[in-house]
Amino acid sequence: MNHWTLAESPSAEKLTPYDLRCEHLATPSGIGVPVPRLSWRLASDRRGDAPTGHRVKVHNGDVLAWDSGWIDGQDVSVDYGGAPLTSFTRYTWQVEVRDGESAQSWFDTGVLHPDEWAAAWIAHDPETEPPFEPPKDDREPRTIRTSSLPAPRYFRRIVDLRPATAVRIACTARGLYELRVNGHRVGDGELTPGWTDYRQRVPYQVYDVTDLVGDGPLCVGAVLADGWWSGSLGWDGRQQAQRYGKTPQLLLQLVAEHADGSRTVIGTDGRWRETTGPLRYADLLMGESYDARLEHDGWDLPGFDDSTWAPARVADTDHSVLVPSVAEPVRVTQDLMPVETIARDGRTIVDLGQNIAGRIRLTLRGAEPGARVTLRHGEMLTADGDLYTENLRSAEATDHYVAAGLPEETFEPRFTVHGFRYVEVSGHADFDVVGRAMHSDTPVAGEFSSSDAMVNQLMSNIRWSQRDNFVSVPTDCPQRDERLGWTADAQVFLPTACYNADVAAFFTGWLADLRCAQDAVGGAVPDVVPHVMTERNGAPGWADAATVVPWHLYQVYGDERVLRDSLPSMRRWVDHVERHNPDLIWRNKVGSHYGDWLQAGVTTSREVMATAYFALSADLTAKAAQVLGDPSYERYAGLRTRIGEAFVREFVSSDGRITGDTQTAYLLALAHGLLPDDLVPAAVAHLVSDLERRGRRLTTGFAGVALLGPVLSAHGHADLAYALLHDDRYPSWGYSIKRGATTIWERWDGWTEESGFGPVAMNSFNHYTLGSVGAWLYGGVAGLGQEEGSVGYRRPLIRPLVGGMLRWASAAYETPLGRLASRWELDGGMLRLEVQIPPGAQATVHVPTTDPASVRESGTPVDQVCRVGSGSYSFTSAWG
Repeated sequence: MNHWTLAESPSAEKLTPYDLRCEHLATPSGIGVPVPRLSWRLASDRRGDAPTGHRVKVHNGDVLAWDSGWIDGQDVSVDYGGAPLTSFTRYTWQVEVRDGESAQSWFDTGVLHPDEWAAAWIAHDPETEPPFEPPKDDREPRTIRTSSLPAPRYFRRIVDLRPATAVRIACTARGLYELRVNGHRVGDGELTPGWTDYRQRVPYQVYDVTDLVGDGPLCVGAVLADGWWSGSLGWDGRQQAQRYGKTPQLLLQLVAEHADGSRTVIGTDGRWRETTGPLRYADLLMGESYDARLEHDGWDLPGFDDSTWAPARVADTDHSVLVPSVAEPVRVTQDLMPVETIARDGRTIVDLGQNIAGRIRLTLRGAEPGARVTLRHGEMLTADGDLYTENLRSAEATDHYVAAGLPEETFEPRFTVHGFRYVEVSGHADFDVVGRAMHSDTPVAGEFSSSDAMVNQLMSNIRWSQRDNFVSVPTDCPQRDERLGWTADAQVFLPTACYNADVAAFFTGWLADLRCAQDAVGGAVPDVVPHVMTERNGAPGWADAATVVPWHLYQVYGDERVLRDSLPSMRRWVDHVERHNPDLIWRNKVGSHYGDWLQAGVTTSREVMATAYFALSADLTAKAAQVLGDPSYERYAGLRTRIGEAFVREFVSSDGRITGDTQTAYLLALAHGLLPDDLVPAAVAHLVSDLERRGRRLTTGFAGVALLGPVLSAHGHADLAYALLHDDRYPSWGYSIKRGATTIWERWDGWTEESGFGPVAMNSFNHYTLGSVGAWLYGGVAGLGQEEGSVGYRRPLIRPLVGGMLRWASAAYETPLGRLASRWELDGGMLRLEVQIPPGAQATVHVPTTDPASVRESGTPVDQVCRVGSGSYSFTSAWG
């Protein structure tokens, strides 16, 4: 099982739409906006093919809800413009391309009007006693931290329905839930409803359960666990529990449509029954405990006797926080088989060969009733070959299973997630395990490969760290007691994330939480989103995610709505910094001011970094206002100019030297255009001199690492960028790869030959930020980019960097228009460059060559820099 791979775009003799989306999602259930955006990509094998118009029809059953008519132009998206949508309804839609093909998809609506909610929040009533006690010999091998974990609750209700043509359920929880209907699990999402700022936004999911409804009574059930709502959260584990609430709550609304056009609506209320069961505790950080002897056989079927179950308590009737889910759910996307098993003193350590976020599926054979099996998880092994768990801090990451005594039985946790490569199994010797990788199932958008095995492993590590840390929100690590949405990490890595996967929907949801978390009075943005654990906010490079993320999403996906939604937040953030720093040097209100976090052996001036980000945020706010035609454009453009002037006065000497004289200082100034033209060559020389003086080794931390490749390449030093890429000395990406890393380490010194493991207080071996070099592999090495001012890859720029130890490099990327791809290869004294341009795009191709007169396209002489339309092209040129 592995569906996190890039699919082939269709081969088409004429324009063919594919990958149809509604609100950036494929066939979504529960759309909650009255005017959804419908989009598609295009494929064609004909050179120069471009759309000249499209027509979209939307149907509600047999009724035409909207016919756009023929719309001239090359757009690959349209906003719905028909009759008002109806809640809990499936709409099919079709796009037809003029002189091309057509394609069809569908979307389901959710609750479009708040007054349509008829469900209450229900929960366990602490006044009721559990209907049974566990067997007296059931002494769980828990530690003091898990001894107070509450047992998840099982809820059910029997519903008598008239014959229905369609049945849908909207469901959510303050906590985590698993929905069941008539003995079947509903949906394939994990850790639903995900993590948001529950104080202001609780997303719900909509499921079509028509096929599960028979002629008799209908049993609707759910299992409810703590999750982020009331479970362990962040550092200090259980001490940070119940940050949002004390007890999980369930909300569910069933809507049945009947042949006569009527509807039956049934919501959660006091008629539901609840109890505990075999799931003894479940916690995201601590793990799960399951006693199979306590199974409620058939509890989710109509005929089950629930007379000993207690009535559920109506806890709340507030619907104001309910919002539709806007992003892909967390799913299990890949199964991994062990590559090695190691027996150690009655324990077995299993190596999956890959560091993942997820869980284990354990199959036992011949276990005695009551046999206790323990699963402990870790990323690394100690020098003695034992499981390394010190870096987990208070997260126990331990699952327990008590066997029922069947010939074969299987256990797979449901409401926890671990970051691990190794699992230690104790308590029974005859078993099989399968690793199950889990993450937000963002569609794969790109792929990269090259002739260098280490570079390919680097890209694999980057992609795995993205997968493992995009679990409902962009987290910082999946293993220890943290897993928070650090804002700097997200904004620095975003360009790489967009190449790897379509993250438009994922970050749309996260940005909504960022806006919720922004200080309502002052405009400061917190260090983590959702905002928990700390009151710290306003850190340079962290809070600037408020401007960097929406602007980059707009550039990549071409959807202005992200700017419309974010511009007020962007302005408030920049105004906050300016208000407290009228001299335009950002010294005040800097929050925690982490600086260039985890830089190697140097200290970049915090004021230099802060002011550079202040200039960047002002610039992006001005650009967003300009796109939207907002009159504040001139104010923020002027502010950006004045910040740049202040930066030069304060930090730049006459010879182009920047205060602190670090790589990151020069990279920030050069990347964001903070230097006058006459000082750029000198600043570049200082950057190059620092790298050469250090033996071509980097010193950058989180703020600078993503800029190394792009800045060096842009200023004629791609050779240095390649030297850093291929380096396997400390500090480098290759240093960790040479030592078996399968994900990106949080620290350059996560493990070193001299010191062994890095500081246990903060040492993750699965943390994507230092992997932000991935954007340069796509956009620099393979050359997949877009011209200045282009949005949504309307004007691609193909400019590969041939060099380093590479003999060839290849990349493909699904732009909003369609597939963009390039592949270059050196063969003797010749270079071959193959390019694919999506329909409707006009690309500029720079053919690498040492002799511009030698450039050919399919044998025909062409300019070294040429403009091409859509289609596939094959260039050759002299090299060497």
